[in-house]
Amino acid sequence: MASTDTGADAKKAGSSAAGEPQDTQDLAGLEAGLDALDSVRAGRTPLRETLIRKVLPPITAVALVLVVWQLLVWGDVAPDYKLPSPSAVWAEVTDAWRQGTLLDYIWTSVSRGLLGFVMALAIGTPLGLLVARVKFVRAAVGPILSGLQSLPSVAWVPPAVLWLGLNNSMMYAVILLGAVPSIANGLVAGIDQIPPLFLRAGRTLGATGLRGAWHIVMPGALPGYLAGLKQGWAFSWRSLMAAEIIASSPDLGVGLGQLLENGRNNASISQVFLAIFLILLVGIAIDLLIFSPLERRVLRGRGLLVTR
Repeated sequence: MASTDTGADAKKAGSSAAGEPQDTQDLAGLEAGLDALDSVRAGRTPLRETLIRKVLPPITAVALVLVVWQLLVWGDVAPDYKLPSPSAVWAEVTDAWRQGTLLDYIWTSVSRGLLGFVMALAIGTPLGLLVARVKFVRAAVGPILSGLQSLPSVAWVPPAVLWLGLNNSMMYAVILLGAVPSIANGLVAGIDQIPPLFLRAGRTLGATGLRGAWHIVMPGALPGYLAGLKQGWAFSWRSLMAAEIIASSPDLGVGLGQLLENGRNNASISQVFLAIFLILLVGIAIDLLIFSPLERRVLRGRGLLVTR
């Protein structure tokens, strides 16, 4: 019996000795993985690298577009009244600048668009929370929001003019009808993607009601909510341009949409191109100055955006 116990002990010792290298390898692999995570640190990108990676590519793309555009003009692909030269459009820019109207065109539209977007944000956020958290409201209002989101913004301009007249209230109404559904649906989509464990943990810790919405629901839904905000701004800007093109009044001033319509009425293709470029420029600037920094901050806070 003693010999049997001795053999069993020896066998255990042998198996322990054999397993020891495997455990050591597992620990070494885990330590290497942790070291790799530690070696990837978030930080500010050097200015030179930022210029090369983010500034140079769009400048190159714009330069390429200008070159192709000028080549088409030189090749007489289309007559001047259909395809203006870059220099003709630049002359429109300089003329508007000398007359002091260029910044007025931009500010008239941007101020309306931003104020309308802020109002849409104030309405769409609580509406999205309500639709996402209350089943009856979701069943009743959810399909309507989806339908409104797919409805072209230009469809709201005629009834808004008849209801409110040719004034800024009409502009803001069109913006709200275009942007609120996108913001609300984006928040609903973000809330639907929150892991249920987070919500249960929040309720266990006492985060219910408004406290739970602020500390658990909104942070968890932030990626989807931010996507909804970007889409909401796009709808706001498009709705505003549609309203400015269709509705014209001296009391409304001249925004970018009205500038585009004036170019069409005056048969000035260079003015039309100027308005299109300014509309595009404002959209790109808002994305680069507001939404891209917010998106990078959210991703960096979640460990999804790092500098290697």
